[in-house]
Amino acid sequence: MTPVPAAGGGATTRVLLADDEHLIRGAIAALLDLENGIEVVAQVGRGDEVLDAVLQHRPDVAVLDIEMPGMDGLSAAEQISSHCKIVILTSLGRPGYLRRAMAAGVSGFLGKDASAEELAMAIRKVQSGGRYLDAELAAAAMAAGDSPLTERERDALQLAADGAPIARIASELHLTEGTVRNYLSSAMTKLNAQNRLEAIRTAQRMGWL
Repeated sequence: MTPVPAAGGGATTRVLLADDEHLIRGAIAALLDLENGIEVVAQVGRGDEVLDAVLQHRPDVAVLDIEMPGMDGLSAAEQISSHCKIVILTSLGRPGYLRRAMAAGVSGFLGKDASAEELAMAIRKVQSGGRYLDAELAAAAMAAGDSPLTERERDALQLAADGAPIARIASELHLTEGTVRNYLSSAMTKLNAQNRLEAIRTAQRMGWL
């Protein structure tokens, strides 16, 4: 698709917004549309609607909330990272989220308390091939370190957090129930948790789930 010339002579950056809070999404869209050279071409309220919207509207940059129904923003980012640049906009400053976002191909990460001008700056920077990271979140992520959980431990703990019993976790991960119990026990030990619920809460607080 041929870019539309902006008033300043450059190409217009096409933006998709994904946020389940309608008022916030609408306010961000209205503010971004006031920015020179930025056009909001699509809005969705669910994470599982992001891929279809990206394929339909071909945005240059997708701005995604992390917490959305259907699919979280980081999982949606993994689906669309080959189609457009991605900025994560979130009210949840959990340090593990930043590391997961980088692994998912995200180029920008900032809080919802950012100004419209800062968000526009982030969009322009990632569109030009750079990165834009909230300084406080970046510092917290560095201090927190990497998640101690293996991929299997994380998968088992995530399913447990969703309320799945051992039998269902085993079925979904194609493991024996004994192996699932071992993974959950190992996760509890690594997170210094007394029980499964405490392990889940710790992992969620750190953004590792």
